[in-house]
Amino acid sequence: MTLRFLIALLLLAGLMACQSDDPTAPEASATSESSGQAITEPAVEVAAELAAIRPEAYASVKLTADLGAFDDRQRQMLGILIEAAKVMDGLFWEQAYGSAEGLMSELSDERAREFARINYGPWDRLDNNRPFIAGIGDKPAGARFYPADMSKEEFEASALSDKADLYTIIERDDSGELISKPYSTVWPEQLNKAAELLRQAADLASHEGFANYLRLRADALLSDDYFASDLAWMSNKSNPIELIIGPIETYEDQLFGYKAAFEAYVLIKDQAWSDRLQRFSAMLPALQEGLPVEAPYKAEVPGSDADLNAYDVIYYAGDCNAGSKTIAINLPNDERVQLQRGTRRLQLKNAMRAKFDQILLPLADQLIAADQRQHITFDAFFANTMFHEVAHGLGIKNTLDGSGTVRSALKETASALEEGKADILGLYMITELHRQGELADAALEDNYVTFLAGIFRSVRFGASSAHGRANMVRFNFFRDRGAFSLDEATGTYRVDFNNMDRAISELSRLILMIQGDGDYDAARTLLDDKGRIDAPLQQALDRLSDANIPVDIVFEQGVDVLGLNTQN
Repeated sequence: MTLRFLIALLLLAGLMACQSDDPTAPEASATSESSGQAITEPAVEVAAELAAIRPEAYASVKLTADLGAFDDRQRQMLGILIEAAKVMDGLFWEQAYGSAEGLMSELSDERAREFARINYGPWDRLDNNRPFIAGIGDKPAGARFYPADMSKEEFEASALSDKADLYTIIERDDSGELISKPYSTVWPEQLNKAAELLRQAADLASHEGFANYLRLRADALLSDDYFASDLAWMSNKSNPIELIIGPIETYEDQLFGYKAAFEAYVLIKDQAWSDRLQRFSAMLPALQEGLPVEAPYKAEVPGSDADLNAYDVIYYAGDCNAGSKTIAINLPNDERVQLQRGTRRLQLKNAMRAKFDQILLPLADQLIAADQRQHITFDAFFANTMFHEVAHGLGIKNTLDGSGTVRSALKETASALEEGKADILGLYMITELHRQGELADAALEDNYVTFLAGIFRSVRFGASSAHGRANMVRFNFFRDRGAFSLDEATGTYRVDFNNMDRAISELSRLILMIQGDGDYDAARTLLDDKGRIDAPLQQALDRLSDANIPVDIVFEQGVDVLGLNTQN
């Protein structure tokens, strides 16, 4: 960049900063229709820094499925469900950044607009939330769930009884005091629209359980009470069409990990693959008993109503569509439902296959020792991902001292620790099932080598992702235990199968004890010490970028891609 061009940009920045509607500050602002309070959005001061914009980091994938067996009512219902999902998409923009239209109007470069759409804002989610718009500043750790000027100490000292509730945002009143507002009162127009769409879809549903779930979920969107609809969803396993919708995961709240973000998936069940998975659900209680930790840390009994099924996704919206894309689901997150009924594990087969073909295989050619590459298989990738989700149901949900849930005790570290637990316990379970002869149709070496390749894939998500940070912890822990080694001559990595087995047990025990003890300081220490990328790993990741291997995928999706009639 020349000095003359830089000066011109700075002058432009000054002009644009003066165009704010707020006379007291250079920030643009958007006001929630119901809150009566302006919520500050970051200012877009100058044109995008084009060198930092990289939509090519994502491989484009069409989300399609065979809808030939669906009748006209079902096809109409799918169109309505997609419309409801789009409402969640807009709500997540509000939570993550603010007005999507406001940001897009400031960006004249189409590549910048595309990258902002992928990231739901001006921060690169696969590069530790680095801003890619000049002058935008760092992404707030609490997104837009909290006032930008609020400190952790102020929040913790406040007397608000529902401040840690999943479904409230924190604002300031006219006197500057912190107040909480339920989602249903902050976004009533959008949530009423989504609820009405769900009721329309319920009227078209031939599956009574699915119709009941849709109506209860519509009620939940307007009441902020999702317990009844979560229980109904647990019973809805046989319908060929599936919908997950609402404020669900807390990854976006990196300040405390308390607030749930809006998202939606519209899915089609793959019955043939689902039939292959059913027998593993009954094994959960025995696997819990065998965890490598003392009895108190595994005393909770997983719910007996858990299931495993495979789906093709036809629409992603909101949180699950931002940055790295989800390829498997374990829900509900409500600990009460988990202990009473268990969870449902949904494997997103078409998205999983896309990541395997377009990312994992070319990545392995770069970083896995040549004589171990035959162990990279889709079946192993599918199994590793599936048992990751199963493992979310193992361990402990409430701290041993009776003070509350693990999630509340570990605060913003909870998501990364939980993802780390699921990864390592998933591999532990696979190892045990191989020993019991339950997975005799595949080699354990396939799971281990594919797992190592999967670490490289997920580490590229960066420290801003709970999954990426959990993978960094595991990579460094495994390296220190000799579970794999680097051949400096070839720049490739090789699994040591014996050391891998021992490292799995050690890390499983460590994470389970941190969670059971609710030891926030130990969680922070583990993530700070191990959740980092060192020079050799960075060199390996740079090789993947130099080889133009995508980091993740982005979707071509919607009623046009599916060939649906959108008229209701």
